[in-house]
Formats: sequence, C-alpha cells, structure tokens
Amino acid sequence: MPMLPPVANALKRSETGAEETSEQDAVKRTKVLDMAQKVTRQIISSANAPGAIGPYSQAVRAGNTIYLSGSLGLDPKTGDLKEGVVEQTHQSLKNLGEVLKAAGADYGNVVKTTVLLQNIADFAAVNEVYGQYFKSPYPARAAYQVAALPKGGLVEIEAVAIAGEIEEVKN
Repeated sequence: MPMLPPVANALKRSETGAEETSEQDAVKRTKVLDMAQKVTRQIISSANAPGAIGPYSQAVRAGNTIYLSGSLGLDPKTGDLKEGVVEQTHQSLKNLGEVLKAAGADYGNVVKTTVLLQNIADFAAVNEVYGQYFKSPYPARAAYQVAALPKGGLVEIEAVAIAGEIEEVKN
C-alpha cells in the first residue's frame, strides 16, 4: 500500500467509523486533500499606476490575500517623482489605490501597510496624508526610516489587503 500523507491516513475511516479497505478510496481522498490545499495565484497590474521598476509585480493575489508591492510617489504618466514628501505620499497612495482597484478592492480592504521614510522627521506629515485615504478601523501599520529609497524617493508604501467583502467584528 502506498504511503499516504498523515492527514490522508486520518481520513481512512468512513463517517460511520468503519475502516476503508479500498486503496482507490484512499487515493481519491488524498487527491481531494491536495486540491483543497492548493491556492490560486494571480498577478495584478494597473496601467493607471507606475509599472514595476525592477523584476517584481505591482501586486500578487494568493487566495483571497492581495500583496501590493511598495509604491513610490511616481507620476504614472511621466514616471517622475512628485515634489516633496506630502505630494509623494499622496501619489504613492493614489498609485496603491489604482492597483487595489485592478484587484477589485479599495482602501477599506487593506489590513496592513508598511511605510518606508527617507527621513523619520516626515512621519507627522505622512500621517496627515495617510489619514485622508484610510478610515477607522485603520489597517495595522509599521513605519521605518531607511537609508535610501529607489529613484531618490522620500516615501514608499506597501500594503496587504483582503479580497471580497469584509465584515467587521466588534470586540
């Protein structure tokens, strides 16, 4: 008899508790388990946001989770950085919004962001802009100062979102 994964071995009993004797039934159950464990992966892109400036995707959806790559404050038409941290933050978040839209989501679907700042002294200014895009309940977030960002950017924001309707649960 072939070796079955531990989960498949656990399923060798029928609902009545009787032992299954058919090797074919065990193989069928293993295939069903394998199918249940597979996750779909979809590359998400938007022509309304700047293209990747390296070997990565704008976003990847795995199952119902959407992983959005870091977004600089680049104008999608010109590829140029906006001037100043406030304008770059607005543009970064607009770019993320376009990629979210391409994934069938919006800012309300975002559950986690990471903000990378060239200068942590810009934290308050970035927060002011950030609050215009995300409403309570806010996503979880981390913010870091980094030595440098691509293209001389002042801020880069990445996000994780959940596809579909989100039901808020009160504590």
